[in-house]
Amino acid sequence: METKKKTVLIVDDDVDSLTQLTMHMTKMGFTVISADNQKEGEALINANKPDLAIFDLMMDNKDSGFILSYKIKKKYPDVPVIIATAVTSETGMLFGLNTEEEKKWIKADLYLEKGLRYDQLEIEIGKLLKL
Repeated sequence: METKKKTVLIVDDDVDSLTQLTMHMTKMGFTVISADNQKEGEALINANKPDLAIFDLMMDNKDSGFILSYKIKKKYPDVPVIIATAVTSETGMLFGLNTEEEKKWIKADLYLEKGLRYDQLEIEIGKLLKL
């Protein structure tokens, strides 16, 4: 997939997930900026406007991904945000973007459970970025 060197911001406190996702996004042609905690993620949002953001949900706080999504959407409303999380398997709590109410308070464009299939992720990113 040709991305014309678009930039993706990835924030995830799971080093393995962060490394794998960074490698895959680089292979897809993205420039990757990343952080492994909410505070660093917020600093990167303030310093850069990425073309896409991928956030883990539970990091420093149980809602870190929601906070980062809110902050990036407030500053850059046009940047697509993907929440990628294992919260359902870890806690049993279900989240999604299936209703207008959920879309209103979860400031993300796509919600994915971890254990990501990269072929599916590529399709979803293509839709979000209209590639």
